[in-house]
Order: sequence, then structure tokens, then C-alpha cells
Amino acid sequence: MTIDWTHFTPWASLIGGVMLGIASALFILVNGRILGISGILGGLLTFKWRDSGWRIAFLLGMLAAPVTFMLVAPAGWMQPPRIDTGYGLIVIAGLLVGYGTRLGSGCTSGHGVCGLSRLSPRSLVATAGFMGAGFAVVYVVRHLL
Repeated sequence: MTIDWTHFTPWASLIGGVMLGIASALFILVNGRILGISGILGGLLTFKWRDSGWRIAFLLGMLAAPVTFMLVAPAGWMQPPRIDTGYGLIVIAGLLVGYGTRLGSGCTSGHGVCGLSRLSPRSLVATAGFMGAGFAVVYVVRHLL
């Protein structure tokens, strides 16, 4: 096994993880809700006026954050990721992830960040499941295909 040192970003990953942890803790303390993107987005699919404002603001903030970062970050500070597949496979993968989050009653941020920090057994099983599935897929794609 070799590490791709040009794309190995431990400091950016650490900073991002700390920011996500702080945001999750603040969100549950202030709103009493889990910071899981699938639940936030799913709540918009069953549109309720009194519950939609914060959800829309959250999603707009998620879209605005990378644009804002690109405007303020020094040129060349980060390289965009290289994706070696077509749009069709990306769409299929996204739909499968969406189906999996519905099937598992949550996503990586809901179970992996918020659920594990609350010592939820259901979140532990869900996180082990999606991490194990991810490891298996990477192994098959990288070593068996």
C-alpha cells in the first residue's frame, strides 16, 4: 500500500473535522436537533412552512461555503479533486447514497458525528455498516477489478 502524498491533507482534514464537531455540538445545543444533512434535506421534501426556513438557510450556507472559500483562499492553496468517472456513474452513486441514508435512518454526519458522540448503539451499527461497505467497495475496485 502506498500513500498519495500530493493528496494527503492531514491538517486540512483535522481542521475540517474540528469545525464539523463544533458545528454539530452547537447545532444540537441551540436547536435540539441532529446535524445530519439527510434529515435536513429530507425535511424539505415534506415541506412545512414553519420548519423550512432554517433548512433552506442551512443548505444555502453549504452551497455558499465552498464558493466563499475559493474567493478568500490563496491561489493554488488546494487542488480540486480528480474524479475518474463519468456523470452517469456519479448520479447513480448519489441516488444509491440517498437510498442508503433513508434505509439507515440517517447519514454519515447524523450517525457518525452526532450519533456516536451521543453513544447511540444504532449509530454505532450504522457507522460500522457504511464504513465496512466503503472499505469493501474500495478493496474490490482497487484490487479485484
